Amino acid sequence: MTGFEVIRSTPASRISLIVSGLLVIVAASMPWWGESSWMREFVEIACYFIFAMMWNLLAGYGGMVSIGQQAFFGFGGYTMLILGNSAGVNPFIAIPIAAAASALIALPVSRIAFRLQGGYFAIGTWVIAEVFRLSFANASFVGGGSGTSLTALRGIDRATRESVTFWTALACVVGSVALVYLFLRSKQGLALLAIRDNEIAAESQGVGVQRMKLAVYVVAAFGAGLAGALYFVGNLRISPDAAFSVNWTAFAIFMVVIGGIGRIEGPIVGALVFWALNRFFSDYGTWYLLGLGLLAIVVTIRFKQGLWGWAQQRWGWSLFPTQRRLKVTP
Repeated sequence: MTGFEVIRSTPASRISLIVSGLLVIVAASMPWWGESSWMREFVEIACYFIFAMMWNLLAGYGGMVSIGQQAFFGFGGYTMLILGNSAGVNPFIAIPIAAAASALIALPVSRIAFRLQGGYFAIGTWVIAEVFRLSFANASFVGGGSGTSLTALRGIDRATRESVTFWTALACVVGSVALVYLFLRSKQGLALLAIRDNEIAAESQGVGVQRMKLAVYVVAAFGAGLAGALYFVGNLRISPDAAFSVNWTAFAIFMVVIGGIGRIEGPIVGALVFWALNRFFSDYGTWYLLGLGLLAIVVTIRFKQGLWGWAQQRWGWSLFPTQRRLKVTP
């Protein structure tokens, strides 16, 4: 008589869990032995990584290609600033509140965005982001078009501020990875993958397509708002052009495409590649941007599923397995 066993992890995933835990512990001690420039670079790339991961969740898993997620990035940043400067809320406490506010504002925005499909959806989200930008650019109480500074952290010395910002960024990265991983391993994650593969077939099997799309859209908005609030806590100044720049989505797409779309490991690999390129070649200006575009073209032609997707197909690596494997047991 035979039975069945559902396998949801691999030896590589168990090893990666242990290694990741050790890396997080070592990283948490950086304020005591690292330089302040290292912490600032980590905070910046953490914001890019969180934003890219949420874009990957929305487009790579949900099939909703958006080029306007910077709307929630900027909204999270401005919400944090208003809470800190005007309401007297500690900016670090205001970060998750701003993320929740971004998720909340995504509900009425989704009623507009979901009326569009395909390329119209992508362009529509960009237009929505521009509406957000113009709205804050005409709001004088947050500095208008020139922006304003975060004054709520003036009473905190620089070393303490940088350390707390670093720890907050590390916690946000770990929390974001855990949130996406657990979501994709749940029943809702299975429903999301079914919708991505064939929306009509998924709906015929009883999957609530619109409900799942809304859930993913709101979660992605939450993550984008979290990244935005975190970024401007570290930057200490915000402006509409910086907060709602389409470059945020462009860089997120670059990281996801380079690493591998539709994989949790993709944004991690893409973020590391982006950091290395930004660290050593950003001084070349326009040539640097041309190089990023050329690299993206080469990867999409030679490695259609990204660098991690290619490695996974070749060696079977899976650090964050979300699939279920059925094993026949005697």
